[in-house]
Amino acid sequence: MRRLIPTGEAARPVAFAEAPQPVPGPGEALIKVEAFAPNRGETFLLERPRPGLLPGKDVAGLVVQAAADGSGPGIGTRVVGHPALGGWAEYAAVPTHSLAALPDGVDSVRAAALPLAGITALRLLRTAGSLAGRRVLLTGASGGVGHYVTELAVGAGAELTAVTATPERGERLAALGAEVVHDVAAARGPFDVVLESTGGPELPLALATVRPGGLLVWFGQASRTPVTLDFFQLLGGPERVTIQHFHYAGAPYGADLEALVRLVEQGRLHPEIGRVADWSETANTLVDLRERRIRGKAVLLTGGAR
Repeated sequence: MRRLIPTGEAARPVAFAEAPQPVPGPGEALIKVEAFAPNRGETFLLERPRPGLLPGKDVAGLVVQAAADGSGPGIGTRVVGHPALGGWAEYAAVPTHSLAALPDGVDSVRAAALPLAGITALRLLRTAGSLAGRRVLLTGASGGVGHYVTELAVGAGAELTAVTATPERGERLAALGAEVVHDVAAARGPFDVVLESTGGPELPLALATVRPGGLLVWFGQASRTPVTLDFFQLLGGPERVTIQHFHYAGAPYGADLEALVRLVEQGRLHPEIGRVADWSETANTLVDLRERRIRGKAVLLTGGAR
């Protein structure tokens, strides 16, 4: 079968290679991949790929071999999955605890756009707690996570302010019900909850907007710049604020995938897909994703996606 492997080249991060079809473990199903969606964070891993890296975490396709232990969906089931690796290939072995069946109303393209960004959004909002009637600030709202967080948080009754430097992206987030600003300094606090994903100089600015006793959840560092906090600069600023480090990872993912699929089917969550292309265009797509030239998610098709 064919799979994509890292090249270590900035202009052409991946290339096709022939590889054996994966042999699933007892609790894994073999999936014929129809569509996959790279994430911007994966483009950074490709800059200096570790030996043996097999990229690919967000996939949708068809079960062609059920798990030997009897768990998970049967042969012929359309699924969305979140394997730890190896999804950019014709076939992928996916743990059944990280699969969800797809109803007829959810196609493979939208399904592939769900896993990492959608699971992150769900778990991030659970960490923040009940949002009804609360003021929420979301930084770095331009990406896939920001889109899902905005739609879900507004749907849950939050008064959400989204920070994005991209005017076009701002229009989309405003249409979802967010107040949009283009700089953290322009956000009108205080906020009950701040969801911070930029790092660098933005986090201290965002921290200053939190109400006394409020919460800042730090879930990313998209600026790729470390954060510096000055104790004395915070004097007279936010009081008794909790800073909570967050990372989405931790299988099983199946229940969250089922929830995301259900939200899409019910019309309560709308994946924003900025590009759909054949997987022969993966290298160019990864570069454009890394350089923020794609708005929303990019989905690559291996053939036969529905």
